[in-house]
Amino acid sequence: MEVFIDIINGFAALLDVTTFIYLSIGFVVGVFFGAVPGLTSMLAIVLLLPLTFNMPIIPALVMCMGIYMSGIYSGSITATTINIPGAPSAMMTAIEGHALMKKGQGAKAIGHATIASAIGGGIGVILLILISPLAVKLALLVRTPGKFSLVLFALVVIGLIDREKWVKASIATILGLMIATIGMDVVRPVSRFAFGSADLMEGIDLVPLIIGAFAISEMMVQAEVSNADYKKMTDIAVGSKISRRDFLPTWSELKEIGIFRYVKSSVIGYFIGVLPGAGASMAGFVAYAEAKRSSKHPEKYGKGSVEGIACTESANNAMCGGAMVPMLSFGIPGDGTTAIVMGVLMVFGLIPGPDLLTKNLDIIAPMYAALFVSAVVLLPVSLMLFGPYYVNMVKINRLILYSFIALIAIMGAYSATYSYFQMYAALVIGIIMYVLRKQQYPNVPFILGALLGPMLEGYFRRSLSISQQNPMIFFTSFDSLFFLLLIVVFVIFLPKANPAAESEE
Repeated sequence: MEVFIDIINGFAALLDVTTFIYLSIGFVVGVFFGAVPGLTSMLAIVLLLPLTFNMPIIPALVMCMGIYMSGIYSGSITATTINIPGAPSAMMTAIEGHALMKKGQGAKAIGHATIASAIGGGIGVILLILISPLAVKLALLVRTPGKFSLVLFALVVIGLIDREKWVKASIATILGLMIATIGMDVVRPVSRFAFGSADLMEGIDLVPLIIGAFAISEMMVQAEVSNADYKKMTDIAVGSKISRRDFLPTWSELKEIGIFRYVKSSVIGYFIGVLPGAGASMAGFVAYAEAKRSSKHPEKYGKGSVEGIACTESANNAMCGGAMVPMLSFGIPGDGTTAIVMGVLMVFGLIPGPDLLTKNLDIIAPMYAALFVSAVVLLPVSLMLFGPYYVNMVKINRLILYSFIALIAIMGAYSATYSYFQMYAALVIGIIMYVLRKQQYPNVPFILGALLGPMLEGYFRRSLSISQQNPMIFFTSFDSLFFLLLIVVFVIFLPKANPAAESEE
């Protein structure tokens, strides 16, 4: 009963005008940082961290939660409009959303992304409140071998999303894994593939990788498009004047997706968020793959499937609630952003752990409330207020638009590490990815390989160390065996696109 009262008081805290203003400011900042390629919600909280030192604790935490939720969602905006995900979690949304944008249905894509984000974010917070103790126990059951198999599962499945290109997807994944090996060893304090360079010893940071693979390569692709062709494409993409009603999904589309699919994707995202280090990217990948596997219309995927958008966005926003569980319960951040939030807590003298949820729930409860209100209230409100401006982004003179994106992208690559080398690395990776894209190699598996490579190698080597170099540990551990069998299920049952349907389109 006391827990219930603390949760109610947490929501009541948002009725304070000052606290709600801080939440709204955080939400708007998160939308901007999440939508602009190269900037992330994590970077936003890092930049605002010094400001929290002189703030009351509840407004500071509430503002961080607003940034967190909106930053995950807003990556879908530029992913849809200009095919450059503002955040890694929106990579799968870019595949479907931009395909709809080119058909003149960009408003529909962003509308579905917003509705799904609101549903997923809301369900994630509800699960956070109701079953956090059980989720913690389930997460503890996944040991090191199981975490290796989970990461392997994500890598295999993303290569099978398009069975027609699985060979090229596998090669792109391997290239990403190779990039991930540059720098310091994940287990021992030695450098690899640095060739005597101090800069290479640091490895290639994730932000320059994403900027290069998506933003730089996309600008090179767009540079090949003539002004006449670009105008024709944007005229089709935007179509007639966009009204706010265009963002509202039709009842038939919502019925086709089904509430069960929203809930299933949200649950997937939540529990992947509970696993430390998994993050929104993996949540979106796994939910998208499961959606395609179980879809009645898998042939629509890759060509503008609102179902794919709904499942991806439900999962990556539900992840926010899940990622809070290991951070608050054990002091193990679920992703990079919760790591920064943990720093904010520690600044105020709050040490994450079991005692935090029992003795300081009155301070933690407003965080739950802020996540819920950001998802269920502020996301739809922001769409109705600013939705037409999102879609009309492509109407901006492309010389100005892409010059601005290039500037922000390069600044983002530099500000992530304050390294000129990383900035140049983003340019080199952009050129490499541009060449690969010209040969029909997908960029999502490349990024996933680079993103999950250190985790894959780390869990693999630690597992072998535990078993004294016996690889059978991956088959004798129940959690690992579960994910390995799941890989087999997806390999066998993930449907192949219907050639007839492709030819019709």
